[in-house]
Amino acid sequence: MPLALILLVLLSGSLPAVAASTLEQRLENWPQWSLPAPLPRPGRRDLIYPAWFEGDWRATSRDLSGAEPEIQYAVRFVKDDAGRIVGDRAFNAGSVGRALLGDQLQRVRNDPQNPNRQLADLSGDQSLESTVIGRRSEQQPQEQFLADELSLQVLHGPGDPRVSQVETLSRYARIDADRIEASQWQVSYGSPADGLRAEAQRSWSGTLLLERHP
Repeated sequence: MPLALILLVLLSGSLPAVAASTLEQRLENWPQWSLPAPLPRPGRRDLIYPAWFEGDWRATSRDLSGAEPEIQYAVRFVKDDAGRIVGDRAFNAGSVGRALLGDQLQRVRNDPQNPNRQLADLSGDQSLESTVIGRRSEQQPQEQFLADELSLQVLHGPGDPRVSQVETLSRYARIDADRIEASQWQVSYGSPADGLRAEAQRSWSGTLLLERHP
C-alpha cells in the first residue's frame, strides 16, 4: 500500500452526519469514482470519531489483493479541547510511516492553524504535504462509523512538485471494547491543474484491525 495512501488514512474532521445514502451510494460505485465528489469542504474542523475510538491501539493493515505485505503499527485517539475524540495525527502518521519506510521518514508535523494539514519530512530532501479538501462522515446503527475524505497531496523535492488527489472511504465497526474492524476503499486522481473533473487513475481496498493496547 503506497505511503501516500496510508498516511491519508491516519491524517484523516467532520461535518454533521448526513443521510446514509450518500456514503453508501458512493461505496456501491467503487472503484468507478470520479470528481467532483459529494464531499463538502471541512474548513478547519477535525474528524470527530465515536467515543469508542478513544485510547491506544495496535493497528494491522492488510491489502485485499495480497500484493502488499501486512503491516502493524500503533495508533492513538485522544480528546480535543472540547472533549471530542480525534486522531493524534502526528503520532499516527509517524507510526505508520516508520513501519513502511523506516528511517526514510524523518518526522511528521501538524499545521497548528489547520488540523487538516500535515507535512511529512522524508529523506533525500523531500517532503509530503497533505491537506484534506473534502469530507463527509456519519455514525450508523450497531456501532458503525463511515468517513470519506478527499486529500490534496503535494510531494516536494528536487524538480517540480508532484501533485495528486486521493479519496479514502472507511467503514469502522466496533466488535467489542477492545477491537474495531474496518474496511477501506481508495482511489487516486490526477492534479487539480488538469481540471475539476477527473476519473480514478488507481484503486486500492483493504482491511484495518484495531486491537486495544494494554
